[in-house]
Amino acid sequence: MEIDKKRIEFLEYDLFKDEDDIKAISYLRHGGISKKPFDTLNLSSDVGDTKADYITNRNIVKKHLNVKSFVFPHQSHSNIVKIVTNQNLNKTFEADALVTKEKDIALGICTADCQAALFFDRENKVIASAHAGWKGLVQNIYKNVISLMISEFHSKPQNILVCISPSLGLKHSEFINYKMEFPKEFWKYKDENKHFDLKKIALDQLLNENILEKNIEISKECTFSNTNFFSYRREKKTGRNCSFIALI
Repeated sequence: MEIDKKRIEFLEYDLFKDEDDIKAISYLRHGGISKKPFDTLNLSSDVGDTKADYITNRNIVKKHLNVKSFVFPHQSHSNIVKIVTNQNLNKTFEADALVTKEKDIALGICTADCQAALFFDRENKVIASAHAGWKGLVQNIYKNVISLMISEFHSKPQNILVCISPSLGLKHSEFINYKMEFPKEFWKYKDENKHFDLKKIALDQLLNENILEKNIEISKECTFSNTNFFSYRREKKTGRNCSFIALI
Protein backbone atom coordinates (compact mmCIF):
# COMPACT_ATOMS: atom_id res chain seq x y z
CA MET A 1 0.00 0.00 0.00
CA GLU A 2 1.41 3.37 -1.03
CA ILE A 3 0.64 6.90 0.09
CA ASP A 4 0.91 9.51 -2.66
CA LYS A 5 1.95 12.71 -0.86
CA LYS A 6 0.64 15.62 -2.91
CA ARG A 7 -1.89 18.30 -2.05
CA ILE A 8 -4.45 15.55 -2.00
CA GLU A 9 -3.20 12.52 -0.11
CA PHE A 10 -4.50 9.06 -0.85
CA LEU A 11 -3.76 5.37 -0.61
CA GLU A 12 -3.59 2.88 -3.44
CA TYR A 13 -3.65 -0.85 -2.82
CA ASP A 14 -0.93 -3.34 -3.71
CA LEU A 15 -3.49 -6.00 -4.59
CA PHE A 16 -5.03 -3.75 -7.25
CA LYS A 17 -1.84 -2.25 -8.68
CA ASP A 18 -1.71 -4.52 -11.74
CA GLU A 19 -5.44 -4.31 -12.47
CA ASP A 20 -5.91 -2.08 -15.51
CA ASP A 21 -9.72 -2.21 -15.41
CA ILE A 22 -10.26 -0.30 -12.17
CA LYS A 23 -9.35 2.74 -10.11
CA ALA A 24 -9.37 2.14 -6.36
CA ILE A 25 -8.39 4.90 -3.95
CA SER A 26 -8.80 5.74 -0.26
CA TYR A 27 -8.40 9.43 0.47
CA LEU A 28 -6.83 10.85 3.60
CA ARG A 29 -8.17 13.99 5.29
CA HIS A 30 -5.93 16.56 3.53
CA GLY A 31 -6.34 18.60 0.36
CA GLY A 32 -9.83 20.08 0.73
CA ILE A 33 -11.35 23.35 1.90
CA SER A 34 -13.50 22.36 4.91
CA LYS A 35 -12.91 24.25 8.15
CA LYS A 36 -12.34 22.75 11.59
CA PRO A 37 -13.46 20.30 12.84
CA PHE A 38 -14.02 18.94 9.32
CA ASP A 39 -10.59 19.97 8.03
CA THR A 40 -10.02 19.59 5.25
CA LEU A 41 -11.13 16.95 2.72
CA ASN A 42 -14.44 16.00 4.30
CA LEU A 43 -16.70 14.37 1.70
CA SER A 44 -19.73 13.59 3.87
CA SER A 45 -22.98 15.53 3.75
CA ASP A 46 -24.14 14.14 7.10
CA VAL A 47 -21.67 15.47 9.69
CA GLY A 48 -22.50 19.20 9.91
CA ASP A 49 -20.05 20.57 7.36
CA THR A 50 -21.30 23.38 5.11
CA LYS A 51 -22.80 22.26 1.82
CA ALA A 52 -20.56 24.61 -0.17
CA ASP A 53 -17.43 23.09 1.37
CA TYR A 54 -18.25 19.40 1.03
CA ILE A 55 -19.57 19.92 -2.52
CA THR A 56 -16.31 21.68 -3.43
CA ASN A 57 -14.38 18.80 -1.89
CA ARG A 58 -16.41 16.29 -3.87
CA ASN A 59 -15.65 18.18 -7.07
CA ILE A 60 -11.95 18.17 -6.21
CA VAL A 61 -12.05 14.41 -5.77
CA LYS A 62 -14.17 13.85 -8.87
CA LYS A 63 -11.60 15.71 -10.94
CA HIS A 64 -8.78 13.75 -9.31
CA LEU A 65 -10.53 10.44 -9.98
CA ASN A 66 -11.35 11.54 -13.54
CA VAL A 67 -14.68 9.72 -13.64
CA LYS A 68 -18.02 10.65 -15.20
CA SER A 69 -19.90 10.38 -11.93
CA PHE A 70 -19.77 8.95 -8.45
CA VAL A 71 -22.35 7.60 -6.03
CA PHE A 72 -22.53 7.72 -2.24
CA PRO A 73 -25.02 5.48 -0.45
CA HIS A 74 -26.97 6.88 2.50
CA GLN A 75 -25.18 4.79 5.12
CA SER A 76 -27.01 3.63 8.25
CA HIS A 77 -24.88 0.74 9.57
CA SER A 78 -27.16 -1.75 7.80
CA ASN A 79 -26.27 -4.80 5.72
CA ILE A 80 -28.28 -3.62 2.71
CA VAL A 81 -26.67 -3.90 -0.74
CA LYS A 82 -27.98 -2.12 -3.84
CA ILE A 83 -27.11 -2.39 -7.53
CA VAL A 84 -26.16 0.82 -9.37
CA THR A 85 -26.91 1.20 -13.08
CA ASN A 86 -26.81 4.09 -15.52
CA GLN A 87 -30.61 4.20 -15.26
CA ASN A 88 -30.85 4.62 -11.47
CA LEU A 89 -27.67 6.62 -11.00
CA ASN A 90 -29.35 9.72 -9.59
CA LYS A 91 -31.54 8.04 -6.99
CA THR A 92 -30.82 7.94 -3.25
CA PHE A 93 -29.48 4.56 -2.24
CA GLU A 94 -30.53 3.63 1.30
CA ALA A 95 -27.77 1.07 1.72
CA ASP A 96 -24.32 0.43 3.12
CA ALA A 97 -22.95 -1.29 0.03
CA LEU A 98 -23.17 -0.72 -3.72
CA VAL A 99 -22.45 -3.01 -6.67
CA THR A 100 -22.15 -2.17 -10.36
CA LYS A 101 -21.01 -3.47 -13.70
CA GLU A 102 -21.15 -0.01 -15.30
CA LYS A 103 -17.98 1.78 -16.31
CA ASP A 104 -16.95 5.29 -15.26
CA ILE A 105 -19.04 5.31 -12.05
CA ALA A 106 -17.08 5.52 -8.81
CA LEU A 107 -18.74 3.84 -5.83
CA GLY A 108 -17.91 5.83 -2.71
CA ILE A 109 -17.93 4.92 0.98
CA CYS A 110 -17.43 7.47 3.78
CA THR A 111 -15.76 6.38 7.02
CA ALA A 112 -14.20 7.68 10.22
CA ASP A 113 -12.96 4.46 11.91
CA CYS A 114 -15.25 2.03 10.08
CA GLN A 115 -14.00 -0.17 7.26
CA ALA A 116 -14.48 0.67 3.59
CA ALA A 117 -14.18 -2.55 1.59
CA LEU A 118 -13.57 -2.47 -2.17
CA PHE A 119 -14.42 -5.59 -4.20
CA PHE A 120 -13.40 -6.46 -7.76
CA ASP A 121 -14.44 -9.52 -9.75
CA ARG A 122 -11.61 -9.56 -12.24
CA GLU A 123 -13.30 -12.20 -14.42
CA ASN A 124 -16.75 -10.64 -14.88
CA LYS A 125 -15.65 -7.02 -14.35
CA VAL A 126 -17.94 -6.28 -11.42
CA ILE A 127 -17.10 -3.92 -8.55
CA ALA A 128 -18.56 -3.23 -5.12
CA SER A 129 -17.95 -0.95 -2.18
CA ALA A 130 -19.14 -1.57 1.37
CA HIS A 131 -19.23 0.26 4.70
CA ALA A 132 -18.70 -1.89 7.79
CA GLY A 133 -18.46 -0.71 11.35
CA TRP A 134 -18.95 -3.17 14.16
CA LYS A 135 -22.69 -3.23 13.43
CA GLY A 136 -22.07 -4.06 9.79
CA LEU A 137 -19.68 -6.82 10.76
CA VAL A 138 -22.19 -8.29 13.22
CA GLN A 139 -24.74 -8.29 10.38
CA ASN A 140 -22.11 -9.72 8.00
CA ILE A 141 -22.54 -7.17 5.24
CA TYR A 142 -19.57 -8.66 3.38
CA LYS A 143 -21.46 -11.94 2.99
CA ASN A 144 -24.38 -10.02 1.48
CA VAL A 145 -22.12 -8.24 -1.00
CA ILE A 146 -20.50 -11.46 -2.16
CA SER A 147 -23.83 -13.31 -2.31
CA LEU A 148 -25.31 -10.59 -4.52
CA MET A 149 -22.26 -10.59 -6.80
CA ILE A 150 -22.69 -14.36 -7.18
CA SER A 151 -26.47 -14.36 -7.71
CA GLU A 152 -26.80 -11.31 -9.96
CA PHE A 153 -23.48 -11.21 -11.81
CA HIS A 154 -22.34 -14.86 -11.70
CA SER A 155 -19.17 -14.00 -9.82
CA LYS A 156 -17.02 -16.76 -8.42
CA PRO A 157 -15.41 -16.13 -5.02
CA GLN A 158 -11.99 -17.25 -6.23
CA ASN A 159 -12.05 -14.42 -8.80
CA ILE A 160 -12.92 -11.65 -6.33
CA LEU A 161 -10.24 -9.33 -4.92
CA VAL A 162 -11.01 -7.40 -1.72
CA CYS A 163 -9.14 -4.45 -0.21
CA ILE A 164 -10.14 -2.87 3.10
CA SER A 165 -9.25 0.70 3.96
CA PRO A 166 -7.51 2.04 7.06
CA SER A 167 -9.88 1.61 10.01
CA LEU A 168 -9.99 1.26 13.77
CA GLY A 169 -7.20 -0.93 15.10
CA LEU A 170 -7.27 -3.35 18.04
CA LYS A 171 -5.53 -0.98 20.47
CA HIS A 172 -8.36 1.56 20.28
CA SER A 173 -11.38 -0.68 19.69
CA GLU A 174 -12.69 -0.96 23.24
CA PHE A 175 -16.30 -2.13 23.68
CA ILE A 176 -17.25 -1.82 27.34
CA ASN A 177 -20.77 -3.09 26.69
CA TYR A 178 -19.68 -5.84 24.33
CA LYS A 179 -22.09 -8.40 25.79
CA MET A 180 -24.98 -6.27 24.51
CA GLU A 181 -23.30 -5.33 21.23
CA PHE A 182 -21.62 -8.51 20.00
CA PRO A 183 -23.18 -11.98 19.77
CA LYS A 184 -21.32 -14.56 21.80
CA GLU A 185 -19.66 -16.09 18.74
CA PHE A 186 -17.76 -12.81 18.29
CA TRP A 187 -16.28 -12.83 21.79
CA LYS A 188 -13.30 -14.89 20.63
CA TYR A 189 -12.06 -11.71 18.90
CA LYS A 190 -11.83 -9.87 22.26
CA ASP A 191 -8.61 -9.33 24.19
CA GLU A 192 -8.30 -9.00 27.96
CA ASN A 193 -9.02 -5.25 27.74
CA LYS A 194 -12.38 -5.65 25.99
CA HIS A 195 -10.85 -4.60 22.68
CA PHE A 196 -12.15 -6.36 19.56
CA ASP A 197 -10.02 -7.22 16.53
CA LEU A 198 -12.39 -5.90 13.88
CA LYS A 199 -9.88 -6.47 11.09
CA LYS A 200 -9.60 -10.16 12.01
CA ILE A 201 -13.39 -10.42 12.04
CA ALA A 202 -13.46 -9.00 8.50
CA LEU A 203 -10.75 -11.39 7.32
CA ASP A 204 -12.53 -14.43 8.73
CA GLN A 205 -15.85 -13.38 7.25
CA LEU A 206 -14.29 -13.02 3.80
CA LEU A 207 -12.54 -16.37 4.11
CA ASN A 208 -15.81 -17.97 5.17
CA GLU A 209 -17.28 -16.79 1.86
CA ASN A 210 -14.46 -18.58 0.02
CA ILE A 211 -12.50 -15.47 -0.89
CA LEU A 212 -8.88 -16.58 -1.25
CA GLU A 213 -6.56 -15.21 1.42
CA LYS A 214 -4.06 -14.14 -1.26
CA ASN A 215 -6.87 -12.02 -2.74
CA ILE A 216 -7.47 -10.02 0.47
CA GLU A 217 -5.58 -6.87 1.53
CA ILE A 218 -6.51 -5.24 4.85
CA SER A 219 -4.76 -2.00 5.74
CA LYS A 220 -2.79 -2.11 8.97
CA GLU A 221 -3.27 1.64 9.46
CA CYS A 222 -5.40 2.59 12.47
CA THR A 223 -7.51 5.69 11.88
CA PHE A 224 -7.50 6.57 15.60
CA SER A 225 -3.70 6.42 15.85
CA ASN A 226 -2.93 8.12 12.54
CA THR A 227 -4.12 11.74 12.59
CA ASN A 228 -3.94 11.91 8.78
CA PHE A 229 -7.35 10.23 8.92
CA PHE A 230 -10.65 11.37 10.38
CA SER A 231 -11.56 9.38 13.50
CA TYR A 232 -14.91 9.53 15.25
CA ARG A 233 -13.52 7.85 18.36
CA ARG A 234 -10.66 10.32 18.59
CA GLU A 235 -12.51 13.53 17.74
CA LYS A 236 -16.28 12.83 17.85
CA LYS A 237 -17.27 15.83 15.71
CA THR A 238 -15.17 15.44 12.58
CA GLY A 239 -15.22 14.79 8.85
CA ARG A 240 -15.22 11.55 6.90
CA ASN A 241 -12.56 9.87 4.80
CA CYS A 242 -13.75 8.38 1.56
CA SER A 243 -12.81 5.34 -0.51
CA PHE A 244 -13.79 4.78 -4.15
CA ILE A 245 -13.66 2.03 -6.72
CA ALA A 246 -14.56 2.50 -10.40
CA LEU A 247 -14.43 0.44 -13.57
CA ILE A 248 -12.59 2.24 -16.35
